Amino acid sequence: MHILVTNDDGISSPGLAVLVRAALDRGHTVTVAAPAEEYSGASSSLSGEEIDGRIALVPADPPHMPEGVECVGVRAAPALIAFLASYGAFGPRPDMVLSGVNLGANTGKATLHSGTVGAVLTAASHGIPGIAVSITSGAPQHWETALLVTRFALERWEGRACHEWILNLNVPDVAPERLRGLRPARLASFGAVQAQIGRGDEKHIAVTYSAETGPEEPDSDHHLLTHGWATATLLRAPVDDPHQDLRTVTPAELGIADPAADDAAAAASPGSVTVDAATVMRWT
Repeated sequence: MHILVTNDDGISSPGLAVLVRAALDRGHTVTVAAPAEEYSGASSSLSGEEIDGRIALVPADPPHMPEGVECVGVRAAPALIAFLASYGAFGPRPDMVLSGVNLGANTGKATLHSGTVGAVLTAASHGIPGIAVSITSGAPQHWETALLVTRFALERWEGRACHEWILNLNVPDVAPERLRGLRPARLASFGAVQAQIGRGDEKHIAVTYSAETGPEEPDSDHHLLTHGWATATLLRAPVDDPHQDLRTVTPAELGIADPAADDAAAAASPGSVTVDAATVMRWT
């Protein structure tokens, strides 16, 4: 298998090398393409630095990277990197995407905002399975624990028909002998942080962030992680609900008395509406 490794902490993060080692230990080939700078909180954003249809690349030498692994920094969000990789931007289309190891947990509703998770969800939406990996500390001391958990999960995720599902792993920053194991978990009902809005001025909004707490949820990723377990959660890329309880609404119900009165609308044939790609993708 050919695996793309990316993250949202940037090409200089030591977490990249952990995922590369896990993939190499499983006998796979690896390409590293990660943001040239930190893109935490980017979710599934397709933002990037583009000039004349070209995305900027920078040379990269990530710390502790095994020899012979091709690495490149990309001036783009991790989801855009995964998107471009699905079209062969960094060599052969990857068979899998590994994202992380993120510096800090991605649990609960905070996963919505995670660039680490967003990259893998984007890959899954293009038919590429993936695993997002995070560790609880911003300055980890026990990378080996994350390596062991990732390698175990990778072995069992290889060749699996993921459809729109991805695996989200969170690992406590503890020595391997202190790890209680790996458990399936649901998302906690709260996120990682909460915000308080203070008095600002006409040009600013005063925001104070603090850790968010919630009820005890013994089967949640947050609870298990704080009690020494690594957690595994299946997340789903955006899909529609085939059982949605919606119906077609007529122009009259929308308050349009005579749709044909608009000459342009009357002349247009069904399906002739043009959708501008700029409404989907924004470049910075």
